[in-house]
Amino acid sequence: MSNLIQNEMMKLISKKRLVVIALIIGVLVALFTYAQFKQVQTQREKLGTSDWRTIVQKQIVDMTNRLSSTGISDEWKKEIKISIKQEQYYLDHDINPTAPGAPTFVRIFLENSIGLFIPLMVMVIASDLVSSEHGLGTIKLLLTRPVKRWKVLLSKYFTLILAVSLIVAIAGILSYVISGFVFGFRGWGAPILTGFNVTNNGLNTSNVKLLSLWQFLLMDFGLVWYVAVVVGTLSFMLSVLIRSTAAGMGVMLAALISGAILSNMVSSWQSAKYLFMVNLQLTDYLAGNPPPIEGMTLAFSMIVLLIWWAAALLVSFLVFTKKDVY
Repeated sequence: MSNLIQNEMMKLISKKRLVVIALIIGVLVALFTYAQFKQVQTQREKLGTSDWRTIVQKQIVDMTNRLSSTGISDEWKKEIKISIKQEQYYLDHDINPTAPGAPTFVRIFLENSIGLFIPLMVMVIASDLVSSEHGLGTIKLLLTRPVKRWKVLLSKYFTLILAVSLIVAIAGILSYVISGFVFGFRGWGAPILTGFNVTNNGLNTSNVKLLSLWQFLLMDFGLVWYVAVVVGTLSFMLSVLIRSTAAGMGVMLAALISGAILSNMVSSWQSAKYLFMVNLQLTDYLAGNPPPIEGMTLAFSMIVLLIWWAAALLVSFLVFTKKDVY
């Protein structure tokens, strides 16, 4: 098995897709860092201060004024009221929700890339692992070796898990290093609140806990890795079912983009909460953001994704071990 995994990793490295993905992440992180820097600079010029309390107070005033505007839906008003309560909670407990530093940037970057960007990077690798063997005509050579089919596929899946772990690690390292040159490398011990719970009555703060930023980041990285593995497994299944890499990538790309759109539109469609793409924003639960559909929780979303993962893995092995190769 170790030799099979080594062989698969060598094939993956020879295609240089990990290098391309690292370059893409690096370029985007640099752009996001610059955008964040300009945003901080604009806030300081607009308010004439860098005091986070003044900035938070101004945000609360702006959101309160928006509530009185006409044309805002009841759902949007509910989200604004929850955000106001969160910001007020930070003020009352003297905790800066956006303490400057590279660790804070890493947290923001992960929270904004878990639903689409990281899954897209993973999809590029996973959609090609099996279908490329058909495209290159090497699938027959691969299966004529004295190794059982399930072992061949398992080695490819283990290679996928290693690639997913590398992509998440690359995203974390590059976002920390690049942003650190602009915002500084300190801030691992900065306090951050988690445990906000959105209920029918608004924001529940009874379970709020104070953590160090490094502890919060560990949870963020764990959730990002979990989502990346699930999306990678689904893309892996498509790579087994569809012999065309482009077609497999197209299907998964459509699913991910539709998920990003549906998350903002499915509040009244209860059954949509069982779709995997509606459950990808796991870090939102840590931040206390309202779920796409009322009643959804972190545990619920993780279980739904786990079921999709198990089903995709089962289908992949059943099809690969049974289907004819020609």
